[in-house]
Amino acid sequence: MKFVSTRGGDSIVSAGQAISYGIAENGGLYVPESFPKMSENDFNKMLEYSYSERAAFVLSKYLSDYSFEALVSACEKAYESFDGDPAPLVKIDNGLYILELFHGPTSAFKDIALTVLPYLLREGCDLNGIKEEVLILVATSGDTGKAALEGFKNAKGIKIMVFYPSDGVSKMQKLQMQTQEGDNVNVIGIKGNFDDCQTAVKQIFTNSEYKKLLKEKNVVLSSANSINFGRLAPQIAYYFSAYCDMVNSDQINIGDKVNFSVPTGNFGNILAAYYAIQMGLPVNKLICASNKNNILTDFFLSGVYDTNRTFYKTMSPSMDILISSNLERLIFEINGRNSNQTLERMEELKTSGKYKISPEERTKLSEVFYANYCNEDNTVETIYDFFEDYSYPLDTHTAVGVSAYESYKHDTKDKTPTVIVSTASPYKFSQDVLYAITGNDVNDSFKASKRLYTATAMPIPDNLLQLKEKSVRFEETAEREKIFDKVLEFIQK
Repeated sequence: MKFVSTRGGDSIVSAGQAISYGIAENGGLYVPESFPKMSENDFNKMLEYSYSERAAFVLSKYLSDYSFEALVSACEKAYESFDGDPAPLVKIDNGLYILELFHGPTSAFKDIALTVLPYLLREGCDLNGIKEEVLILVATSGDTGKAALEGFKNAKGIKIMVFYPSDGVSKMQKLQMQTQEGDNVNVIGIKGNFDDCQTAVKQIFTNSEYKKLLKEKNVVLSSANSINFGRLAPQIAYYFSAYCDMVNSDQINIGDKVNFSVPTGNFGNILAAYYAIQMGLPVNKLICASNKNNILTDFFLSGVYDTNRTFYKTMSPSMDILISSNLERLIFEINGRNSNQTLERMEELKTSGKYKISPEERTKLSEVFYANYCNEDNTVETIYDFFEDYSYPLDTHTAVGVSAYESYKHDTKDKTPTVIVSTASPYKFSQDVLYAITGNDVNDSFKASKRLYTATAMPIPDNLLQLKEKSVRFEETAEREKIFDKVLEFIQK
C-alpha cells in the first residue's frame, strides 16, 4: 500500500514513510492510494479474533511493509496496559450501545492508538533507514497530549514535546500532563487556544529552514496527532470490533447496518469511521456530534467551513476546536481526490478563514453524515437524564454524542441500532459530571471524584487516583510565537 498527499505533489510514499514523516512536505496529509476492502471471509475471521488481533488485522490492510506477526505482537503488548478489554461494547437499551474507549493508561480514547504508535513509528524509521533522533511535536486539546506522553516516555531514539492551551483543558487533564514521568518528555502551556497550538506546530513542520536547522542537529520531526496516519489507522479498528461484538452477541447479523454517534473536534475519530465504511463496514449513518463550538455542524448543514466566529471554552474541552485538521482528508475524498482543489481550499482557509464546497459534495456528505451540536445546558441535562434513566455516568464529551443521537432520532425516526462512541472516563471531568448528576459544585477535582464515586459506584481509574501523589514537573508557559525557540532548548538539553 502506497500513500499520497491530499495536496498533490510527486511524493508517493510507503506506509512506514508516511508514519515516520507525519505530514507531507507540502503540508498535506497522507492518505492511502486506495482503500482496502474487507471480504465476508475477513469479517468471519475477525469474529473469532481478540481485540489485539482485530486491530492488527485492520492495520495490516494498510501497512503492507510491516509484518502481520509483528503487528499482532505490538498490539498485544500495547493493550496489556489496559484494564481488561480495550474497547468493550456495553448494551444500554434495545438498539442503543456505548463503545467504551477509556480503559487505557490515561483514561481516554487516544490510548487506543497512542499505545501502538511508538512501535509503528520506530519500525517505520528502521524500515526507511532513518537513524536521526526523532522529535515528536504534539498539539493537544487535552487528551492526546497525555496519551502521547505516556506512550512515548523513555522510548529509545525519540523525544516528545507537547503543547496545550494553558487555560483550555480540564484541571485533571492539565495535571496528567504536568506530572508526566520520563527522561525524553517536555510539556509547555501555550497562551491561546488549541487552534493556536495546532497552527504553530504545523508551521514548524512546513518550515524548511526550521527542518534544516533540526537536521543539522541530527533531529527529524514526526507527529503523534491524528494528522499522522499511524495515529488514525488504529482508530479504524474499534469500529470493526464494535460491529463484530454486536454480531457475536446476536444483536445484528453480518451485513446489517448500524449507526455510530461520534463526539469530535479535530475530526479524526469520526474520519476513522468513514474510512471503515470505505473498507466495507455496513454503516447507515455517522452522527457528527459537536459542542458549542459547532463549526462542523454548520459546515455539514451549509457547505461552508467558516472559522470567523467566536471561540468558546466549554466543559468538553477536547472538542474546543475551530480548525479540524482531519476534515482535509474528507474533503479530498468527496471532491474526487482532486488534490489541486483541496490545496486551493486549504490556502483559502489559511488566508480568509473559510472555504465552500459544491452542492454535489454536500449531497455526498448527507448520504453518510448527520450533524448536530449540544450546548452547555444540554450537556448537563443529558448527563443527568442518562444517569437517571440508565444509572450510567457519561463524561462531558460522550454526553454530546448522546445528545446529537437524540436529535438524530427525533429528526429521522430512524430505528437502526446505534453505538455511542465514548471518548473518556467521567472522572477526567469529575467536577462537571458531579455537578450535572447531583447539582453539587465542588472546586477540587479529587474531592469531586470521591463524591462522584459515591453517587455512581463507577470505579475511579487508578491512573487518576495516583495523580494526587505525583510531583508537578512542567509548569512553563509561552507565547505561540516562541514555540520553535522552546523546541531548540529542549533538543539541546
